Amino acid sequence: MELIAAARIPKASARVLASKPYTAKLIEVIQNLGVARAGSDHLLLAQREVKRVGVLVVSSDRGLAGAYASTIIRMAEQRIIDLRREGKDIRIFAVGKKAQGYYRYRGYRLERSFLGVTDTPGYGDARAIADAVMGSFASGDIDAVEAFYTRFQSAMTQVPTRYDLLPIEPPEGAPVTSASYEYEPAPDEILNRLLPRYVEAIVFNMLLEASASEHSARRRAMKAATDNADELVRILTVSANRARQAEITTEISEIVGGAEAQAASRARIAR
Repeated sequence: MELIAAARIPKASARVLASKPYTAKLIEVIQNLGVARAGSDHLLLAQREVKRVGVLVVSSDRGLAGAYASTIIRMAEQRIIDLRREGKDIRIFAVGKKAQGYYRYRGYRLERSFLGVTDTPGYGDARAIADAVMGSFASGDIDAVEAFYTRFQSAMTQVPTRYDLLPIEPPEGAPVTSASYEYEPAPDEILNRLLPRYVEAIVFNMLLEASASEHSARRRAMKAATDNADELVRILTVSANRARQAEITTEISEIVGGAEAQAASRARIAR
C-alpha cells in the first residue's frame, strides 16, 4: 500500500497543478465581467440572511491513511457546533464513506452523500456535487455553503482548509488586462453561464487536492506501519535468539553435568 500510494502521488499532484490555469482564467474573465457590472442579480451571487447553512465535507472512502479523514471531519464538526450555537440549521453534504459514516452514526442530518469519488475524482463527480449544492442554494433550501477539504501543499504538507463556496464572492482585484472588451452575448448572459462552471471548477480543484493529500497521508501512514513492523520483527528476532541461546546453554549445562556425574560414579566403582 505504501508503494501504491507513492506511485499515485505524482499523478495526483500533476492533476492539481493542471487544474489551476482553468480556474485562473475563469477568475480573470469574471473580473473583467465585474468591471462591466454584469450579473449583480444572479442567484449564485445573492446575499441573504443566513438561517440554513450547507456544509460540504470532503473526506475519503478508505482508511489506513492516519488522521487524514478524522482531522477534516472534526474540523467541520466543530464549525457545525458553532453554527448551531448561533441558531443556524445545518445540512451536510458528505463526500466519502468516512464522513458519511461519522455523521450518520452521530445523528447529523445528511442532505446528500457522494461515495466512490475520492480516490481518482473526475470532473463529472465535481459537477454532480456542485449541482447538488447549487440547486439547494438556488431553491432557497440553504442560504450559504461552507466547504471543508484538505489542501495539498507538498508530499509532506497537507492543510485542512475551510472555504466559503456560496454565495460566490466576486474575485477581488483589477482585471488582468486593461483592454476594452465588446461582449457577445451580453455580459449578464456570459456570467450566467460562467458562474456554475466556476463553482464546478472550485469543487473539482478541492477533490483533486483532497485526493493528492489522501495518497500522501496514506503513504506516510503505511511507511510508519512498515517501519514499526520491521522494528517489531527485529525485537522479536532478538528475543527468539536469546531464548534459543538460553535453551542451548541449558542443554549443554545439563549434558556436561550428566557427563561429570557419570565420571564420578565410575570413579567410585573403580575404587
